[in-house]
Amino acid sequence: MTVQTMITQLVFGMITSIEIFLLTLIFSLPLGLLVAFARRSRNALVSGAARVYISIMRGTPLMLQLMVVYFGPYYLFGMRIASSYRFIAVIIGFSINYAAYFAEIYRAGIEAVPIGQSEAAKILGYTRVQTFVRIVFPQVVKRILPPVTNEIITLVKDTSLAFVIAVAEMFTQAKAIAAAQTTMVPFIAAGIFYYVFNAVVAFLMEMAEKKLSYYE
Repeated sequence: MTVQTMITQLVFGMITSIEIFLLTLIFSLPLGLLVAFARRSRNALVSGAARVYISIMRGTPLMLQLMVVYFGPYYLFGMRIASSYRFIAVIIGFSINYAAYFAEIYRAGIEAVPIGQSEAAKILGYTRVQTFVRIVFPQVVKRILPPVTNEIITLVKDTSLAFVIAVAEMFTQAKAIAAAQTTMVPFIAAGIFYYVFNAVVAFLMEMAEKKLSYYE
């Protein structure tokens, strides 16, 4: 295998890792907010369902969840699994897993905002939606950025778990090349990629924190 071929395969794996990362954030962040609302609902059934969901997602390995999402349709309903479903299963598995973590972060952020602010907004004639969007949510975003950053950095590294259902992301490609060529170079290249990617994410999140510093 030439160096050019090795780099090409690693780049394809890198693109797949980035796609998993971005799509997971796109789906899990809003889903996490919905779960947080459900978790705080006054309806015992809704709140209980959210609690169970969060408990299962946080209490079982992501690798196992990916396998359930991918193989579940076949074993439960006898559905034929197409090869194209592998990537979709990865996005579903990652999204529902990270949504549970983001939900608890959102909930903590919402509950950290003094209740007096919501009461004052009600007196001023704000609706519940207006109060949340204009007063509560901007403060929540500021408060939750550090823990969200930690989860996002973990997500970058967790993309390597896609190998469990044979999705060829960065780590899978590096492992295959290393096994074929008996060299550590692909692993070193993958390590550099994860480190640089996380450094960029941390930098962007730090910039976002500075932009929101006016809430201090």
